[in-house]
Amino acid sequence: MTTTTPTASWDDLVAAALLGTERRTPPVAPRPGQDAPSALLDAAALSTVRRRAGLRPAPARPGPGRAPEDPRPALTAAARSRLAMLLADRSAPGRGGPRSAPDLAELLPQWLALANHHGYRVPDALLPALLDAARARTDLRPEALTLGGPRALWLARLNPDWKFALRGTAGRAPTALPEPSGAATGPDDEHRLWEEGLFAERVSLLAAARHRDPAAGLALLSGTWSTERAEDRLMFLDSLRDDLSPSDEPFLEQALSDRSRNVRATAAELLSALPGSALAARMAERSRGCVTLTTDEVPGGEPATGGLTTDKSTAAAWITVRPPDECDSGMQRDGIVPKPPSGRGERSWWLGQLVEATPLDRWSAWFGGRGVAEIVALPVADGWQADLHAAWCRAAVRQRSAEWCRALLGTPAVAPVTAGEAAPAAWRDPAKLLSALPARERAEWVAEFIASHGLSDAFRLLGVCTVPWAEPLGRAVVDALDIARDAGSYPWSFSGVMGLAERCLDPAQADRLEVLTAIPDESEGAAPGAGGYWAEAFQRLVGTLRLRAAMQAELEPA
Repeated sequence: MTTTTPTASWDDLVAAALLGTERRTPPVAPRPGQDAPSALLDAAALSTVRRRAGLRPAPARPGPGRAPEDPRPALTAAARSRLAMLLADRSAPGRGGPRSAPDLAELLPQWLALANHHGYRVPDALLPALLDAARARTDLRPEALTLGGPRALWLARLNPDWKFALRGTAGRAPTALPEPSGAATGPDDEHRLWEEGLFAERVSLLAAARHRDPAAGLALLSGTWSTERAEDRLMFLDSLRDDLSPSDEPFLEQALSDRSRNVRATAAELLSALPGSALAARMAERSRGCVTLTTDEVPGGEPATGGLTTDKSTAAAWITVRPPDECDSGMQRDGIVPKPPSGRGERSWWLGQLVEATPLDRWSAWFGGRGVAEIVALPVADGWQADLHAAWCRAAVRQRSAEWCRALLGTPAVAPVTAGEAAPAAWRDPAKLLSALPARERAEWVAEFIASHGLSDAFRLLGVCTVPWAEPLGRAVVDALDIARDAGSYPWSFSGVMGLAERCLDPAQADRLEVLTAIPDESEGAAPGAGGYWAEAFQRLVGTLRLRAAMQAELEPA
């Protein structure tokens, strides 16, 4: 019988076949009387069977138990063929072909999300290829493991290459992951799985329990908290975000004394997202002593409590900032990191963390009942505006306050883009602030931003918009690309936006964009051949949109 050497691999066999057995000795031991080419072909056939089986050869041992059942519906024949094509294309990144052809590898995440949306399961024959794809690309893992279901976990136990599936994805279980084999069906089973299950199964169980009954899920975690590893405590704690409630406060307060610095920091962050927590109150009290409203009384206004006037129109007001002089032990226990990053002053670093953890509704009460827009518009003395507003931005994102995000964003026409700008409001990060706004409002803001500033600074903003893009945003992106084409430049500087458009534009826009696939007449001063390159780019965009439309149709239930 032909056997491979212990070090033989598929790549070694392929290399020997490509170079020829006369130039490279095959990594096989031929049978008596068998020539080298025949031995190589036998070894390749055997290796192919092994690869398709999804199981590496090993010494004889008891066979695995039966794979768990997956009751979800099977893919349609067309959708199954499409998945096989997407997975096969993933393994051939360097293949030739027209540059106007769609990039199938970039469509795989979208296909997986659509399949999971409709509740399908992966065909058994494609499960090894799907796990290989998820192993190579971490961004595929949540959706791939969801589609793979309990059989993905079962198969992952048989191949160390897929051990990532047993650890979960970046410490968090895939959304809507089906119950694993042997999953809990009652309280006793649930506790046994929690104490004995794999990490991915435990995270999935905790997420499901928290979603069903937050208090019961927290009790499950509390029972083994002191015996968990630091990295596991951190991941379990992070999983509390989605169903965070005031009832979690006692547990999180205890976690502030955890021996792991990262666990303490995460507990403090979660507590600061609960405006009614004791930590939020402590942070607010500290912030109130650091950030105050100062007014100059003008004739006609009567002094009010705290030195404010009863008529805001008769007094000039500004914000005075006095950052903390030290980071005491109480502040450190509440999550304040004492050592600033390189190039950052200690006092401004402490101030930012205090303000970031302060409930935003306190500022209106402290600043004479002013609205959010009025507070943001107040001048800040002594050059502290950037630090204060940057902390307010982080607080608005953490506390998901759409009102504060709107006020801090300002109008798209004058919004700065990067923190490196010299603009007075360069502390703003529009992408993060936009994430707290409703999807439609987010798309309209970005569309107006693109109309005012073009596409050069819009890439990160487009990344936080809901897919498919709403019609105003899609139209703004296409109009901006059309303007760039008419300017006579090459399309390469817009390749990132074009790639996003391929994945995020509504597929129904394909017919409307067909006119842009024609090669335009070259205008005077245009870059040589630019029109042809733009036509090619738009051909790829239209082709990708039509392919996405076909994918959606194939996945629609009959």
